[in-house]
Amino acid sequence: MAKNNGYTTIYSDDDIVVLNKQSGILIAADRYDENAPRLDLLAQEEFGKLYAVHRIDKDTSGVIVYARTAEAHKKLSEQFEKRLVHKTYHALVYGHPLWQDLHVDLSLQPDGDARHRTVVSKKYGKPSVTDFINLGSCGPYSWIIAKPLTGRTHQIRAHLAANGFSIVCDPLYGGNQKPVRLSEIKRKWNGDEDEERPLLSRLALHAYKIEFTHPVSGQQVSYTAPYPKDMEATRKQLAKLFNVDPLGE
Repeated sequence: MAKNNGYTTIYSDDDIVVLNKQSGILIAADRYDENAPRLDLLAQEEFGKLYAVHRIDKDTSGVIVYARTAEAHKKLSEQFEKRLVHKTYHALVYGHPLWQDLHVDLSLQPDGDARHRTVVSKKYGKPSVTDFINLGSCGPYSWIIAKPLTGRTHQIRAHLAANGFSIVCDPLYGGNQKPVRLSEIKRKWNGDEDEERPLLSRLALHAYKIEFTHPVSGQQVSYTAPYPKDMEATRKQLAKLFNVDPLGE
């Protein structure tokens, strides 16, 4: 898995490319931020022309699929439209949900307010469904698995916000920009606070797994994106301290 500028390659063949992208990179052109780094342009230097078939937020890390041919693009796009693609996200949220499983069916309107946030709207929203699983509490946080059945902009973040929860370090939906520091979660921490580097200081949302039918072979395929360093360091510390691990069996 060769390291590249902003991404690593999980899988590639003549028809598709599956990448693990870093947080902070767009996956295609964006009208609000025309100069931000773009994954499709970075990866085209290695793979040639790529066709976007789905999106994940700029600040989200994790698995993203591109088609390499017009035919593969058409077939993959149809699977997304028919909701035949299964996506799994991992998120670290503030607080402790009282539910173990939560089914959210709230219509969402992207770009619904002055801050370009996605908002719940019965009148103008599009049908949006997410299933959440609460894995357990870790000090001030909880690990959540999110399975979006639709693909609206900021869907997971908006659906969590509508239920009173925000993802760690979410500048748009959380309001709390406090990074995760070991000194604040470990009782007997004896490092230097001035020298301490945060474990995590960006949106704690990772597109972990995607499952779909290969557009040419017709086989069911599944691809998993390993956690980036900051999220992995956070996971390890929280698992050690609180015995809750999203990657545990």
